[in-house]
Amino acid sequence: MRKKIFQVAIDSPAASGAGTQAKLISKYFNFYYLDTGKLYRILGKLFIKNNKKINYSLFKKKIKSTKPFHLKNKNLLSNEIGITSAFLAKNKKIRVLVNEYQKKIARNPPRKFKGVCFDGRDITYAIMPKADVKIFMTANVKIRAKRRYLELKKLGHKITLNEVLLNIKKRDKSDFTRKVSPLKICDDAIIIDNSKLNIKQCFKIIKNEVEKTLKRSS
Repeated sequence: MRKKIFQVAIDSPAASGAGTQAKLISKYFNFYYLDTGKLYRILGKLFIKNNKKINYSLFKKKIKSTKPFHLKNKNLLSNEIGITSAFLAKNKKIRVLVNEYQKKIARNPPRKFKGVCFDGRDITYAIMPKADVKIFMTANVKIRAKRRYLELKKLGHKITLNEVLLNIKKRDKSDFTRKVSPLKICDDAIIIDNSKLNIKQCFKIIKNEVEKTLKRSS
């Protein structure tokens, strides 16, 4: 029987830097990292390719065949796919498909990893409600928009800062108000507003919390 898997759950609105931090924490502590939002983006890309028709059997097959390297496709970062994935995330049946995939990995990651670190929208209460460390990461919406804009420009996307800002505001509204697994702050989550923090400063806060919790549980 495998020992208890140490779990770190990070929820955040779009472009808050949660993915960057989750990757850094995973690398530092040898945890398995899963960018859960990319799973919805993979389905979003398939949805667009399928003439914007929802095909549950096709989605189920896609999720089951998804491997970690598929989530690294930079084309998944487009605004069109982002908006589409937010639309699909409201669908209860689709969310069940994705959540089952996430929970399975959270319980039993590849054996070389001693823990997991996921970031998304409902990780702290739906996927890993008993996570050892729960973080809610956020930042001012204009700062988040600028970060995403620079990221997209670097990838060669032709888009304006104002378009990105409007898209993120739309995404926030969708994430916070949807009926199925909305974005919310758990009572036991540590809130980190990184509007004025750099990547290193933010990482240090989360790292210290993980180390403190690991020490208590050892």
